[in-house]
Parts: sequence; structure tokens; C-alpha cells
Amino acid sequence: MTRKFDRRIRIKAHIRHKVSGTAQRPRLTVFRSNTQIYAQLVDDVNGVTLAAASSLGLKEKVTKSEQAAIVGKKVAQVAQEAGITAVIFDRNGYLYHGRVKQLAEAAREGGLKF
Repeated sequence: MTRKFDRRIRIKAHIRHKVSGTAQRPRLTVFRSNTQIYAQLVDDVNGVTLAAASSLGLKEKVTKSEQAAIVGKKVAQVAQEAGITAVIFDRNGYLYHGRVKQLAEAAREGGLKF
């Protein structure tokens, strides 16, 4: 693969070694592709995804940063409905900048604590 991809995988492994989610405080993990962004709340103890949100179903045409903010609010809303208020943020090897930062800030505004 590319050096950039390999670098992200190394960083991701380092982060995952430290970060683990539970049922009370799941891991909020972010994945971004070239066109979409995805967020999941994962209970690593049981190996279960508790809630998820993505930009796949968005009807309106918006920028990628705005997509990330919408997904952040959506994942916070789904988490609130599932009774989850606190999470551990997993940036998945990406820099905390741009779309990842937008998603995290929108999730905080939506009521998630991390």
C-alpha cells in the first residue's frame, strides 16, 4: 500500500492499544472515505456495535465538513436514544482536524461527553 495508509494503520494500532469501549462508555470510532463519513459506537468488551450513523442517506448537497457535522449530531441523537451519554473518542488514525474535528464537535454539541 501507500506510505500514508501504512502510517495511519500504525497510528490506529497504537490508539486501539490504549482505547477500549465498554457498554457504559462505548468507543466512538470514525471512518472517512473520499466521499462519505461514518461513526459507530462500539462496545469492545462484548464486540458489539451499539449505534451508528453515516452520511450515506443525506439528501441535501453539502460540503464534506457539513456532512461530518450532520453525522456527529445524528450519532449523538442515536446515542441519547440508546441511553448513552459518555463515550471514548477514537479518531481511527486520522488527524484531529477537518472532518474528524467537525464530527467530534457536533457530537459534543449533541450531548455526548468525551
